Amino acid sequence: MKVTKEKAAEHRAAILKAACRLFRERGFDGVNVAEIMREAGLTHGGFYGHFASKDALAAEACGKAFEGSNEKLRNRPDLATMLDAYLSVQHRDHPGNGCPMASYGSAIARQDDSVQREFCDGMDEYLAGLTERLGENAVDGDERDRAILMLSAAVGGLVLSRAAAQSSPDVSAEILQAVRDQLRVVAKV
Repeated sequence: MKVTKEKAAEHRAAILKAACRLFRERGFDGVNVAEIMREAGLTHGGFYGHFASKDALAAEACGKAFEGSNEKLRNRPDLATMLDAYLSVQHRDHPGNGCPMASYGSAIARQDDSVQREFCDGMDEYLAGLTERLGENAVDGDERDRAILMLSAAVGGLVLSRAAAQSSPDVSAEILQAVRDQLRVVAKV
């Protein structure tokens, strides 16, 4: 039975949504095409009608994840609210809907060039948005350097907090709080 263009677009969107979540939760190598298709409510056989390869899906999913992250940054009312949301237990415990940098960071160098490009483009856009937000509190013209420092510390803090969450929940919470407090100083909020 022939699928309409509208239905094909719905299927593709469902695959992409499932991949975005699963890749952030389990990593690019921690999930296979059959699992993504099952999560999307589709059969494995239909995958290649939508994507040329798992790498092609990973690249597009990475870009889509950054779209969401960059949208969240633009919509936060202020930097203090952004820091509170980013360095929170909620974000730590739900990587499937969270920051792609914290989820993909350590694995991105081992991915296809197209995935790496999407990651770098998304990260650059995030840094530009953060730099712009820091410009609202500008004093000394070092917004880009502060944005790089803040992003690096926030992503690293989230990764370490996730690593400690199961065996050392107190340390995990302490990391989130300490990084959040110190970044408020850097952000001048």
